[in-house]
Parts: sequence; structure tokens; C-alpha cells
Amino acid sequence: MNTVLIVDDEPNYLIVLSELLSEEGFGVFTAGNGEEALKILGETDIDLVITDMRMPGLDGLGLLKAAKALNPDLPVIMVTAFGEVEMAVAAMKAGAFNYLTKPFNNDELVLNTSKALEHYAVLRENMRLREEMRSRTSFSSMVGKNQKMQAIFNLIEKVAPTSTSVLITGESGTGKELVARAIHCNSPREKAPFISLNCAGLPENLLESELFGHEKGAFTGAIALRKGRFELADTGSLFLDEVGEMPMPLQAKLLRVLQERTFERVGGSQTLRVDVRIIAATNRDLKDEVDKGHFREDLYYRLNVLHIHLPPLRERTDDIPMLVAHFVNKYAVQLNKPKLEIATETVRFLMTLPWEGNIRELENTIERAAILCSRNLIRPEDVQPESMAEKKPLQWMNGLDLNMIPEHTPLPDVLDGIEKKMVLSALDKADYVQTKAADALGITKSLLQYKMKKHSIVKR
Repeated sequence: MNTVLIVDDEPNYLIVLSELLSEEGFGVFTAGNGEEALKILGETDIDLVITDMRMPGLDGLGLLKAAKALNPDLPVIMVTAFGEVEMAVAAMKAGAFNYLTKPFNNDELVLNTSKALEHYAVLRENMRLREEMRSRTSFSSMVGKNQKMQAIFNLIEKVAPTSTSVLITGESGTGKELVARAIHCNSPREKAPFISLNCAGLPENLLESELFGHEKGAFTGAIALRKGRFELADTGSLFLDEVGEMPMPLQAKLLRVLQERTFERVGGSQTLRVDVRIIAATNRDLKDEVDKGHFREDLYYRLNVLHIHLPPLRERTDDIPMLVAHFVNKYAVQLNKPKLEIATETVRFLMTLPWEGNIRELENTIERAAILCSRNLIRPEDVQPESMAEKKPLQWMNGLDLNMIPEHTPLPDVLDGIEKKMVLSALDKADYVQTKAADALGITKSLLQYKMKKHSIVKR
């Protein structure tokens, strides 16, 4: 039930208005003066204040200012006598929702009350959504005690209040969009839109339309004017995911927008101006792409004003227990399994896996295990990643002679020795071209680089 506080120094007036609004289904509180009204506001959740302008002591204008100090969004309707236009104008400037001039009819009061309450409901819902978004993207929800992650959190905190362009790099699944949202939601632009666009997999003409919009009739199928992501993100932030996949002609147009803050829609001649913060992300080595001629050097430096690199999960295994606990709690709520738990040996097992899909793969694994586990306990057999489950037995292993391995050699040493030999062999066959060697080994280039560092293998 919406609550309304009526303030007037005339008791009869309070009785009439109170009965009228109570019959309309509102919860009504009354106060005979401004001081009494302030006490009620401090103790009760009020959705609307209707106050007379002239009262002894704290008058309506003073009450309006005091109420706004307590809650800037709280709507206040002022009631004035005929001829008090100047006071009504002053009240509107001070933040009053509206004013009514005596005498007014009942329908006018009920209509204004309903409009004010609807307006307040929208403001509160927007506030709730912002708080939800902030909670999802605050540093507290970005799980990580690893030193690299703590350094990233500090970097986000410093760059967020600025309008500087940010380039986020890292493998797929490391949480690049989460970082981008954290930057936006902790910036002065947090109330403005956060618009995202994945630049991968879209044809050049469609990607151009998505970025800049198009005019009606600009091309076949353009049956109406459509705003692009730049227009939609005006005064806010635009997140360009997989920016390394953008075709060269579009890179030139993007550079122009970054330099001049202007663009034209596809098929249009009107120059539009926008104020947008660019946050870009890629799982490619953009400097390497520049050297190969696949990415514009001037655009690279425009985007890379501040660089945040997210480490893969295998480089922050100390965070896995925290991440696992976070995802178990998340899916316990979503799946209505309040007693869901994970065994200690399961967590230990998860810490031994390579997680080439990074945090996204870990979360998917926990979600699947939470659904399939028995008796609300996630055991090691419940968390076999899909990539492991799909692997077939290797026939060559049947002929492997274990007698070649010295007795009592620890298993980790055996595995490390085989891994180092395979990496060296692949690099030698690929003439130390890391991309080719990684392909031959069936791993990513970044994982190969990690293994080279692990085994002290130096680049040629």
C-alpha cells in the first residue's frame, strides 16, 4: 500500500483529505505542522507528502527542503491559496512535484496523487536496478584474492572516475565484460547506458549498421531508421568486445569517432555528435596484430590509453576455492537447493585442471554438477569438464612401457617431463613459431607461453 503524509494546520482539512485518500486505497498519515511531519518522515516510509504552503513555524517550503534533504526522490505536492503563484514557483524550483491551488476538486487531488506515486515508483525501481547492477559489478562480487586480481581491482578503482579509453585483454572466459561493467558502474556515467557489441562474427556492413545506425532505405531491408550503438550509448559507455576482429575499413571509421566524437548513420548525411566512453576488449595480441598489418596502429594507441590484462584461471589457482564457493552459493539459490555443498576433495580436484575455458568453464561445470549431483553434495565424479568427458582413450597408451620410468618417481615429475619434451619438440618442428606449435599441441598460444615459462624455455 502506498503511504501519503498530509500536512496542514487546519484539523478539519486534514480529516476531509484523509478520508478521501483512504477511500481511494492509500495509507494516510497526518501532521498538524512541519515539525510533526518531519518526525513522521524520520520514522515512517512515506511515498508522498501533500503539504499546505502557509503554516506557523516550519512552513510548507521549509518542510519541502527538509524532506528533500532526507530523500531527494520523495515527491511533494504543495497546496497554495489563490494568488500565491510566486510561492508556488519557488516550491517547484525547490523540487516540488506539483502544486494545487485552493479550492480544488477531489478528482484533481486523486489524479495528482496517483501521478506522483507512479513517478516515485519508477524512480525507486530504477534505483533498485542500479543497485542490483552495482552489486553484480562491484569489487566485492568480483571474486579474487590473487595478487594479480587485487592489482586489477586497484586499477579499476583509479580509472573508473575518468573518461579514459580502456583496453581489456585476456583469454575467453576470464571476465572481460564484468570488468567493463565494473568500470562503468563505478564511474560518473553509471546512470547513463552501458551498451555492448560483440564485433566478432558479423559481416562488415551489418557491423557498421550496428555501430552507427542507418537511415530508412539505406540498403535492402532497411525499412525504418535505426539508431546505432554509439547513439544509444550517448553520455554512457560503449563496450566493444572482440575489437580485434573488426575489419580494417571500419577501424578507420571508429578512429574518426574517437578523434572527433562525430559520425553519420549509414545512408545518412546528418553529422551526429556523441559523448561516449569506449571500453574495448580482445583475446588477441593487438600489438602483434598491428605488426602483421591486421590492426591500425593509430587506433590501437587510441584504445590502449589504459591497459588491463586479465590472467587466465591457471595463473590464479589460489582463487579457485573462492570462485567455487561463489558459484555453489549462486546455484544453490537459483536451483532452490539451500543445502547444496561441495566436497573438499572435489575442490582439490578442480584446482588440478587446466581450465582452458577459464572462469566461464568453471562456472558451467559447477552449474552442471549442481543439477546432477546426488544428495546435494558435489563429488569429484560430478565435475568432470566436458572437454575431459569427450576425450576418447588413446590407443598408443596400450604400448607405453612404464619400466622406462625410474621407480618411485613422483607422478607430477613424470608429467612435467613429458610435457616439457612435447613442448620443445613442437617448437622445434614449428621453427619456434608459437602459433604453429600451439596448434600442433592442440592448445592455445597463451597456454603454450605459460608452459614455456613454467619449464624455463626461452624464445629464439
